[in-house]
Amino acid sequence: MSARMHGCWLASIAFGMAMPLTAYADQVEPNAGTWRTWVITSGSQYRAPPPPSAEETVAELDALNAALPRNDAGTRAVMKYWDAGAPSYRWIEFISDRVNANLPTTAYSHRVHAYVAMAMHDATVATWDSKFAYNRKRPSEVDTRLHAELEVPASPSYPSEHAATAQAAATVLAYFFPAEADTWHAIAEQAGWSRVLAGVNYPSDHEAGLALGRKVAEQVIAKAKTDGADIPWTGTVPTGACKWVGTNPANAAAASWTPLLLANPGAFRPPPPPDCNSPQVLAEAAAVKSFPRTFVTNYKAFYYQSPEGRATWSLTFLGKWHFEDGLDRNPPRTARAYALVTAALFDAFIASQDAKFAYWYLRPTMQDPTIVALFPVPPFPSYPSNHSTFSTAQSEVLAYLFPTRADAVRKVGKEAGDSRIWAGIHYPMDNVAGVALGKSVAEVFIQRAMSDGSNAAAGSSR
Repeated sequence: MSARMHGCWLASIAFGMAMPLTAYADQVEPNAGTWRTWVITSGSQYRAPPPPSAEETVAELDALNAALPRNDAGTRAVMKYWDAGAPSYRWIEFISDRVNANLPTTAYSHRVHAYVAMAMHDATVATWDSKFAYNRKRPSEVDTRLHAELEVPASPSYPSEHAATAQAAATVLAYFFPAEADTWHAIAEQAGWSRVLAGVNYPSDHEAGLALGRKVAEQVIAKAKTDGADIPWTGTVPTGACKWVGTNPANAAAASWTPLLLANPGAFRPPPPPDCNSPQVLAEAAAVKSFPRTFVTNYKAFYYQSPEGRATWSLTFLGKWHFEDGLDRNPPRTARAYALVTAALFDAFIASQDAKFAYWYLRPTMQDPTIVALFPVPPFPSYPSNHSTFSTAQSEVLAYLFPTRADAVRKVGKEAGDSRIWAGIHYPMDNVAGVALGKSVAEVFIQRAMSDGSNAAAGSSR
């Protein structure tokens, strides 16, 4: 190419870069860069440095035009894998698959889900701030020679949302699983680079996204280190009438963890349970003992005792609905949904342990040893029910996010709580208290969601 032709080519590229993007109304969540963040101060505080110059962009386009024809079937399979769903989808799936397979996921898998989801959310918000601050057009929008191998997202190119999300998730996962750090970072590199190989991002978009995601993750890890989860329980098990009996009660330390949104662990502590020898409790114990178990109630009780039933069912629904409602092409709204559900569960967990270890109430099987539980009774107090608290909090947040599924998901949440009575391990009053507690926790998160800035622009979900 002659010097004159190169100058004209560079000028045309610079002109293409300077042309306005598609009208904001046609872009994906143009205001998402201003949404309220969970850990970092704001998206703008983490704005990436300006993208490369026009001349550097020409070199990147030349490299892309040379690289794309070399893509083989294996490379295209990787591209399609990471293109399925919004960038956060695969990372939540990784954690959930690990939980459901009973692989090591720390003692509290919901804590991993929550911090990873918050990191991905904040990285996405920061990425969107940078995208619309610089408005860098996608490679194929600038160079007509380049034919992207995937659908070109309706958002600016710089920085890469896949790279930022992946690096944020991988860095937090490396904190929780340090022996696997190299693996997580390699997966993040693959996720981000797949968008370059597909021709929808520049290499510099990828690098900027990785850097941004890493910075956000560092702040999320700093927060995780201060939530009290690493402080062991040093208390003693109280004795007396109506008290739980046992040693080394699971989850006792969590009663003093620092919640994400609740003012304190006991902000919504339910009232004390009645005397275990009262007519009400004796009648409830008798109802648990005489419950007419069936194949259906048994298999559902076992399901909700399984890893998925205890920890990931809400995310299974969220992942399914994010495809059905078109959120798979809306990274900010998907990341927001994952963060809301997992963060609400985290605080619901803390609130439930606060109440359990405030009252130390005995299990039905302790009051009446002739009650035969369907499976081993959990090693901690009865009141309130963890399952009812958790499932209600999650189902209420999902009902807010997906209002057309509100009735259905609330039924699932109720079934999860009821299953503990069917299994013979909870009094009905445990469930009543857990439902009330879960609703109170969920309302705090829903109120946050209603004022997080995301409702200022139209979206596929609330």
